[in-house]
Amino acid sequence: MEVLEKLLTYQEYREMEFDEDDNFQYELLNGVLMRKASPTIQHQRTAGNIYFRMRLYVEEKKLGEVFSAPLDVVLNEHNAPQPDVFFVGKDKKYILDEEEQVVIGIPDIIVEVLSPGSVKKDRITKKKIYERCKVPEFWVVDPSYRNVEIYKLASDVYELVDFIEESGSVKSSVLEGFELPLDKIF
Repeated sequence: MEVLEKLLTYQEYREMEFDEDDNFQYELLNGVLMRKASPTIQHQRTAGNIYFRMRLYVEEKKLGEVFSAPLDVVLNEHNAPQPDVFFVGKDKKYILDEEEQVVIGIPDIIVEVLSPGSVKKDRITKKKIYERCKVPEFWVVDPSYRNVEIYKLASDVYELVDFIEESGSVKSSVLEGFELPLDKIF
């Protein structure tokens, strides 16, 4: 006889009580609560550089808002990741739930910065979730190899539209005109 595991919902996750000593961050991925390891200096430096430059551009052009982890992004009932960096365009401000202090909906861009313990989760699990939830643009940033992959949703499937390494700039199709040189990321 097969035993079915119950998938955790975001509402159930929000109602959970954690020990006062529990200083971990958690994400809900495919109905499973995943504990996040503390990020490394390299990870935080990289994510911070992307956040800072993207936020400056978005604010200057009045295009929306840029956020960084930890902040729940409730994509659906069973998925609430905490992307490292993400952009919500001004036409999607309705997904910012000011009362609950979470994002409920699909951001325009999600950026995940790889850490030694997050490679499989970011490259496979989260990529599939973001694709299934139709996040228009997804970046995978690898500080160890100093490269960036940009995926764009085309016919409900992610296509690798750019791979930047060594030199050059990251260019977003969602944030037109936004260019971020690699040497400003790493």
